[in-house]
Amino acid sequence: MIFAIPMLMIAAIYAGAALLPAYFLMRYIYRMDKIEKEPMRLLFALAGMGIIAAAISSVVEGIGISALGMFVEENSRAYIILLAFIVVAAVEEGAKLLLLKRRTWNELNFNYRFDGIVYAVFVSLGFAAIENLNYVMGYGLSVAPMRAILAVPGHMGFGVFMGVFYGRAKVCDLRGDANGRKENLVCAYLSSVLLHGFYDACVMMGTALSTVIFVVFVIVMYIWITRLIKRESAGDMPVYQ
Repeated sequence: MIFAIPMLMIAAIYAGAALLPAYFLMRYIYRMDKIEKEPMRLLFALAGMGIIAAAISSVVEGIGISALGMFVEENSRAYIILLAFIVVAAVEEGAKLLLLKRRTWNELNFNYRFDGIVYAVFVSLGFAAIENLNYVMGYGLSVAPMRAILAVPGHMGFGVFMGVFYGRAKVCDLRGDANGRKENLVCAYLSSVLLHGFYDACVMMGTALSTVIFVVFVIVMYIWITRLIKRESAGDMPVYQ
């Protein structure tokens, strides 16, 4: 019993270090939803969808990695690029979008365009939170600061781009524009996959050049998504207009 309290405190510290970055980013997106706040029950459900997406992705990625190794030499440049884009990014963003659409497409509260960003980001950050928890519990607190700066905001960035197009797809759907709906849903998926894939490919390459490119990419993406969030928040409008 004497050792139980310190162990619980250590576990709480690890969990806090892993989960707080996602919480603060969720809070930021929630506050940027100026016109009509989304109900907490829905937001918790979306974070849960992100956790489910992470579980699905881990299984599918395992299969993808095994299949990729049968056709491409491991640790080659082609292997790394295919792993980053086709196995990791395509699977993870696909799982996120699939569960996002399943939970929110017919949601009555989905009545403003910025809601698409809120929903996509909450799914992405639910994914990032459980992924981050696994990393911190597995590798220790030493990985927490860099993941809080890079990995968790990275997932939010992918979610913002997905959410922008997702909201536009909803507008097109309500206007009876089937082609516009399909095009925006495709863009929601591809934009997040391309950003995620490029992010992961730079990290996986591990060269000096890829590290420099990665740093520049992250800075540009963070500036871009911050401006995009502010612009979409300020110009928010009902999806039925």
